[in-house]
Amino acid sequence: MRALLQRVTCASVQVDERVIGAIDGGWTVLLGVGLADTDAIADRLAQRVANLRAFPDAQGRMNRSLLETGGAALVISQFTLYADTSHGRRPSFTEAAPGDRAAPLVERFIAGLRALGIEVATGEFGAHMVVDLTNDGPVTFLVAQE
Repeated sequence: MRALLQRVTCASVQVDERVIGAIDGGWTVLLGVGLADTDAIADRLAQRVANLRAFPDAQGRMNRSLLETGGAALVISQFTLYADTSHGRRPSFTEAAPGDRAAPLVERFIAGLRALGIEVATGEFGAHMVVDLTNDGPVTFLVAQE
C-alpha cells in the first residue's frame, strides 16, 4: 500500500458537488492499494500513519503524531499512486489492485485508524472526487508499506 500524506489545517472531499467528508486538521491520506497488499499490510500502514511524528511540538519541531495531537484523517482512495510512468506517454496501472480487491483493504485501513481513536472522514471509493485542502507547512510524505 502507498499513502501520500499531506499535513493539513483543513480538507474536504466532494462528489457530485456535495461535500461528503471534511476535517479541520490532521492528515489528508491519498491511499493506493497494490496487487500484493493484504489485511496485515493495511493494519501496519494504519499504525504508521497514526504514529508518524510530523506535527509540531511546543518548539515547532516535527515531534508529535496524529494520535498525540488529536487530529483527524481524510482518507481518499487513489489507484493512481500505483501508476507506472516509465514507458511512453500514457500511465499503466497494472500494479494497482482492481476495485473488488482494493475497496476492502481501504476499508480495513480506515477501520484501523478508527480503532486507534482517530476521527476519519472519507471519500467515495471509485467515484470522481474533488479534494480541497490547505497543506500545512507544506508537509507531504509518501509512506509505503509492503
